[in-house]
Amino acid sequence: MAPHTSSDAARARHPTHNYHSSQSLNLFTHLPDHRSFPSTRYAGSKLKLLDWIWTSVEHLRFDSALDLFGGTGCVSYLLKAKGKQVTFNDLLRANHLVGKALIQNSSTTLSKDEINYVLQEHDGIKYDDLIQRTFRGVFFLDHENRWLDIVAQNIPTLTDHYKQALAYFALFQAATIKRPYNLFHRANLYMRTAHVNRSFGNKTTWDKPFRQHFIAAIKQANNAVFDNGRANRALHLDATEVPTDFDLVYIDPPYMNRKGVGVDYLDFYHFLEGLSEYTLWPSRIDTTYKHRPYKRRQSPWCDKRSIHEAFNDIFQRFSRSILVVSYRDNGIPTPGELIELLQRYKRKVYEANQTSYKYVLSTSLSKEILFIAE
Repeated sequence: MAPHTSSDAARARHPTHNYHSSQSLNLFTHLPDHRSFPSTRYAGSKLKLLDWIWTSVEHLRFDSALDLFGGTGCVSYLLKAKGKQVTFNDLLRANHLVGKALIQNSSTTLSKDEINYVLQEHDGIKYDDLIQRTFRGVFFLDHENRWLDIVAQNIPTLTDHYKQALAYFALFQAATIKRPYNLFHRANLYMRTAHVNRSFGNKTTWDKPFRQHFIAAIKQANNAVFDNGRANRALHLDATEVPTDFDLVYIDPPYMNRKGVGVDYLDFYHFLEGLSEYTLWPSRIDTTYKHRPYKRRQSPWCDKRSIHEAFNDIFQRFSRSILVVSYRDNGIPTPGELIELLQRYKRKVYEANQTSYKYVLSTSLSKEILFIAE
């Protein structure tokens, strides 16, 4: 199947809404439970909160939904499993590929032969050694860097863009699970290689071959693919450029703590972004840092001077939709400030029941909040 040629924005447009279509679909079509979504170790993921999120929004009258900052895609997957017409969006190319594999894709899977093809070196391909040259001693062992170079250059030769997306998903999962803290924010390979007594079992996971992690991940991804009978889409746009024709918009933006420090997902996962655009990777790297991150991009979500305006712009842009905002009780803006911003555009603003949740790298238990604005 040839890749789509129309623009992401154009492909996001929906037909006339039918609020009863998803309910009717569920009466006659067996949809998988959202627990079919693959396990993920992505920072900020709402995977463990999906039941709470659905309980909080299931009373709302909506058929089409936009997941504006899609991330891992687990919330999009939840809504897809409930029969909604879902549009996933994320500015990171790696995340967009995950959305394409598990949200937009309705039937394509990777066969055993195709998996073997991706994992083998081929005489007809002239392989670059970019990762071996650039990231030696940073994230992975030398032979692992070699494996990554090969697989990252094999995947684009698959002829089907959904098969490519599934293979990238498995590659991202394999790379992340073999990293301390499941992040790429610092060069800390020594945590894997140091000969010390360990009180945790991560080393077994770290030392397991990439191939095993990849195969396990692609099995999960294949099992997660399903058709809910809707025209679901995955977009790769800035949040301010996404079309606005949705009944409900779920908003889970990058989090900024009360000290004014924002979460920079590109810094956390720059290595995955590089794997997704291998030939462009060298031009993106900031070589002044040992962990070789991407050159920093300006984002209003990572600057306390602009984050209030960023929220306001999003609320105004999607003011015709039901707004559902995932947030934490100790961030900037404060929950009270966020309510005031929502009340500029929506008459009914309320908070779902809070739930306690501890995030990766967080030292405190914070309250997860879900604001609903109708």
